[in-house]
Amino acid sequence: MKSFYQILYYFQKRGYYVCQRIADRLGIRAKIVRTSFMYLTFATLGFGFALYLFFAFWMRIKDIIYTKRSSVFDL
Repeated sequence: MKSFYQILYYFQKRGYYVCQRIADRLGIRAKIVRTSFMYLTFATLGFGFALYLFFAFWMRIKDIIYTKRSSVFDL
C-alpha cells in the first residue's frame, strides 16, 4: 500500500503543475481548472485526460525551447 501512495504523491506533485500554469495564464484559481479537467474526463470518457497530457507535453516542449537567459553572453 505504501508504493501506491508513493505513486499517487508523485503524480500529484508533478501533475498539478500543469493546472497551476494554465490557471496562472488565465488568471483563475487552479482548483477550478483541476475540477474542469476531472469533469471533462468523466463526461467524455477520457478526452479530458488526453487533453491534460497534451498540455503537459506542450508546456514541457515550450520550456525546453524558450529558456530565459539572463544575459546575451549565455548563448
